[in-house]
Amino acid sequence: QVQFVESGGGLVQPGGSLRLSCAASGSIFSIYGVAWYRQAPGKQRELVARITDGATTNYADSVKGRFTISRDNAKNIVYLQMDSLKPEDTAVYYCNWGGSRWMSYRWGQGTQVTVSS
Repeated sequence: QVQFVESGGGLVQPGGSLRLSCAASGSIFSIYGVAWYRQAPGKQRELVARITDGATTNYADSVKGRFTISRDNAKNIVYLQMDSLKPEDTAVYYCNWGGSRWMSYRWGQGTQVTVSS
Protein backbone atom coordinates (compact mmCIF):
# COMPACT_ATOMS: atom_id res chain seq x y z
CA GLN A 1 0.00 0.00 0.00
CA VAL A 2 1.16 3.53 -0.73
CA GLN A 3 2.32 5.62 2.21
CA PHE A 4 2.38 9.41 2.19
CA VAL A 5 4.90 11.43 4.19
CA GLU A 6 4.37 15.17 4.55
CA SER A 7 7.09 17.73 5.20
CA GLY A 8 7.85 21.42 4.84
CA GLY A 9 5.63 22.91 7.52
CA GLY A 10 6.75 25.50 10.00
CA LEU A 11 6.10 28.88 11.58
CA VAL A 12 5.55 31.79 9.21
CA GLN A 13 4.25 35.34 9.54
CA PRO A 14 1.04 36.44 7.83
CA GLY A 15 1.69 37.14 4.18
CA GLY A 16 4.56 34.68 4.07
CA SER A 17 5.00 31.52 2.03
CA LEU A 18 5.67 27.84 2.57
CA ARG A 19 6.08 24.90 0.23
CA LEU A 20 4.85 21.55 1.48
CA SER A 21 6.00 18.24 0.04
CA CYS A 22 4.18 14.92 0.01
CA ALA A 23 6.45 11.99 -0.74
CA ALA A 24 4.73 8.76 -1.70
CA SER A 25 6.27 5.33 -1.23
CA GLY A 26 4.79 4.19 -4.52
CA SER A 27 3.22 5.46 -7.70
CA ILE A 28 0.91 8.43 -7.26
CA PHE A 29 -1.11 7.51 -10.31
CA SER A 30 -4.67 6.78 -9.26
CA ILE A 31 -8.22 7.37 -10.40
CA TYR A 32 -8.58 9.38 -7.20
CA GLY A 33 -5.73 11.78 -7.84
CA VAL A 34 -3.84 13.15 -4.83
CA ALA A 35 -5.02 15.85 -2.48
CA TRP A 36 -3.90 18.04 0.39
CA TYR A 37 -6.11 18.27 3.45
CA ARG A 38 -5.84 20.23 6.67
CA GLN A 39 -7.23 20.05 10.17
CA ALA A 40 -7.09 22.70 12.86
CA PRO A 41 -7.48 21.80 16.55
CA GLY A 42 -11.13 21.17 17.41
CA LYS A 43 -12.21 21.39 13.78
CA GLN A 44 -13.02 18.84 11.12
CA ARG A 45 -10.57 17.90 8.42
CA GLU A 46 -11.15 19.69 5.14
CA LEU A 47 -9.97 19.24 1.59
CA VAL A 48 -7.66 22.05 0.51
CA ALA A 49 -6.50 21.14 -2.99
CA ARG A 50 -6.60 18.18 -5.33
CA ILE A 51 -4.69 17.25 -8.46
CA THR A 52 -5.61 14.50 -10.91
CA ASP A 53 -3.37 12.29 -13.04
CA GLY A 54 -4.09 14.67 -15.91
CA ALA A 55 -2.94 17.62 -13.77
CA THR A 56 -6.42 19.08 -13.40
CA THR A 57 -6.59 20.98 -10.12
CA ASN A 58 -9.32 21.93 -7.67
CA TYR A 59 -9.08 24.26 -4.69
CA ALA A 60 -11.17 25.15 -1.70
CA ASP A 61 -12.59 28.65 -2.05
CA SER A 62 -10.67 29.75 1.03
CA VAL A 63 -7.29 29.11 -0.62
CA LYS A 64 -8.03 29.73 -4.29
CA GLY A 65 -5.56 32.17 -5.80
CA ARG A 66 -3.11 31.72 -2.92
CA PHE A 67 -2.23 28.00 -2.97
CA THR A 68 -0.93 25.95 -5.88
CA ILE A 69 -0.84 22.16 -6.01
CA SER A 70 1.52 20.38 -8.38
CA ARG A 71 3.05 16.94 -8.87
CA ASP A 72 6.33 15.40 -9.94
CA ASN A 73 5.35 12.01 -11.28
CA ALA A 74 8.94 10.83 -11.73
CA LYS A 75 9.71 11.44 -8.06
CA ASN A 76 6.27 10.50 -6.72
CA ILE A 77 5.98 13.84 -4.95
CA VAL A 78 3.03 16.19 -4.67
CA TYR A 79 3.66 19.78 -3.64
CA LEU A 80 1.55 22.52 -2.14
CA GLN A 81 2.90 26.02 -2.64
CA MET A 82 1.24 28.32 -0.13
CA ASP A 83 1.52 32.07 -0.64
CA SER A 84 -0.09 35.02 1.13
CA LEU A 85 -0.62 32.89 4.21
CA LYS A 86 -3.22 33.94 6.75
CA PRO A 87 -3.65 32.99 10.42
CA GLU A 88 -6.74 31.05 9.35
CA ASP A 89 -4.44 28.70 7.41
CA THR A 90 -2.95 27.40 10.66
CA ALA A 91 -3.51 23.64 10.78
CA VAL A 92 -1.90 20.26 10.38
CA TYR A 93 -1.64 19.53 6.68
CA TYR A 94 -1.98 16.02 5.29
CA CYS A 95 -1.82 14.46 1.87
CA ASN A 96 -3.71 11.41 0.70
CA TRP A 97 -5.73 10.06 -2.17
CA GLY A 98 -8.27 12.53 -3.50
CA GLY A 99 -11.34 10.30 -3.73
CA SER A 100 -14.78 11.23 -2.49
CA ARG A 101 -14.55 8.77 0.41
CA TRP A 102 -11.50 10.52 1.91
CA MET A 103 -13.27 10.82 5.25
CA SER A 104 -12.51 7.13 5.86
CA TYR A 105 -8.87 7.16 4.71
CA ARG A 106 -5.90 6.19 6.86
CA TRP A 107 -3.93 9.30 7.77
CA GLY A 108 -0.25 9.92 8.48
CA GLN A 109 1.25 12.38 10.94
CA GLY A 110 0.95 15.40 8.67
CA THR A 111 3.02 18.57 8.91
CA GLN A 112 2.22 21.54 11.12
CA VAL A 113 1.72 24.96 9.55
CA THR A 114 1.46 27.89 11.94
CA VAL A 115 0.77 31.40 10.64
CA SER A 116 1.24 33.98 13.36
CA SER A 117 2.73 37.41 13.89
